[in-house]
Amino acid sequence: MTGILEGLLAQAEAQGAARVTLQAIVEEAAQEGAARALKSLGLMDERAGHDIGELRELIQGWRDVKKSAVKSLVGWAVRTCVALLLMGIAFKLGALGTLGQGGRP
Repeated sequence: MTGILEGLLAQAEAQGAARVTLQAIVEEAAQEGAARALKSLGLMDERAGHDIGELRELIQGWRDVKKSAVKSLVGWAVRTCVALLLMGIAFKLGALGTLGQGGRP
């Protein structure tokens, strides 16, 4: 229990209420509040567990897609940099210069 709830229970107990009765009231109120919250979210029917499972699968799928997309983008960027680096080296060595002259040095 939270500190505030403990304080309220102690105060009611000091005024003559039985602690067991107070704890039962708190537990019942908590269950009623949870049921009301689930009902307001539309999760009170028998398919609610299945719906939550589907939502979790959908979110996991989205995470997997994002991870794969980032991985592909990084791979593409690395390959592009390597290709540009190799082209730069080839140009410096004069390999690309001879291509424009029909292969003659």
